[in-house]
Amino acid sequence: MINVTKTFLPPQSEYTAILKKAWDAGWITNRGTLVKELEAELKAFLNVPNIIAMTNGTLPLQIAIKALGLTGEIITTPFSYVATTSSIVWEGCTPVFVDIDPEYLTIDESKIEAAITPRTTGILATHVFGNPCDVETIEKIAQKHNLKVIYDAAHCFGVTYKGKSIFEYGDVSTCSFHATKLFHTGEGGAVFCKQELYDTLYYHHNFGHAGPDVFNGLGINAKMSELQAAMGLAVLKHIDFIINARKRTFNIYLDSLKNNKKLKMLQVRKNTTLNYSYFPIISPTESINIKIKDALEQEGIMARRYFYPSLNTLEYVKGKRCPIAESFAKRILCLPLSHDLPEADQKRIIAVVNKVLND
Repeated sequence: MINVTKTFLPPQSEYTAILKKAWDAGWITNRGTLVKELEAELKAFLNVPNIIAMTNGTLPLQIAIKALGLTGEIITTPFSYVATTSSIVWEGCTPVFVDIDPEYLTIDESKIEAAITPRTTGILATHVFGNPCDVETIEKIAQKHNLKVIYDAAHCFGVTYKGKSIFEYGDVSTCSFHATKLFHTGEGGAVFCKQELYDTLYYHHNFGHAGPDVFNGLGINAKMSELQAAMGLAVLKHIDFIINARKRTFNIYLDSLKNNKKLKMLQVRKNTTLNYSYFPIISPTESINIKIKDALEQEGIMARRYFYPSLNTLEYVKGKRCPIAESFAKRILCLPLSHDLPEADQKRIIAVVNKVLND
């Protein structure tokens, strides 16, 4: 079977050699040496000023909402993973959905101001498949209306925009280090922020502890363990190989499918350096999309309808219609992409896609 992605596992000996430091210290959680080492290495690799490693990629969103004091309404995108919306609702806020740009698939910045009300306190937008939002326009809107900005950058490890890490945009950016991501800690994530927010976010992720017996405000437990950090340190040694291998696979797909007039491809925003996390294709209709997915599955190939459904249609939100996002959610399919997908298998995938489209 060919899955839509494949976890990169470093040589087990490398992982256990790093993990031995935690074993020798007898310290496997509560921000041990390996977590601090991973944060330092990630800061250097990503060229960012601040990072707090966390135990998954959803808690950073929830903690960011809490730390920024967001209440009432938060403007967001319907085209994202469910965690973007569920985090807003979980924190007692109301998601207000703004439709997406039909080329970039990110929130349509030209429609944000019309959605602002006296109850709006923030914007939570997603960089889709590592493709950046229009961060400059969003920043201007936020400053004009005194709003905070959080970016769900779950797909963005290593992505740069205008020569700067995408994590440096917004008041807070978050990332997922889930096993399906190109950089992972098995399960994990991180928050990136400006210096003035660091302490607040830090306290929130560690029960509010400012010392063993001192508390600085409200907090929960979002700490990364040493076991997770060891995996991250082992994977990071191979990150250039992982990205370059995925780039080769991405470009084979692109060269083979870009001229098919029945398919639409994601338009990458200018001045962006991608990390080649995903390869989505957009079919002309939902029925064709499902036919491609079913045909691939008959060959033992697992593609994913990602993102589906459009989040404004979730039963626990009262989202208005977002026709562009709803249409793309029905027609999008992410093809298998990993660091070691054999070219022969990739050609099989391309052949199945073309056969369905040409029938």
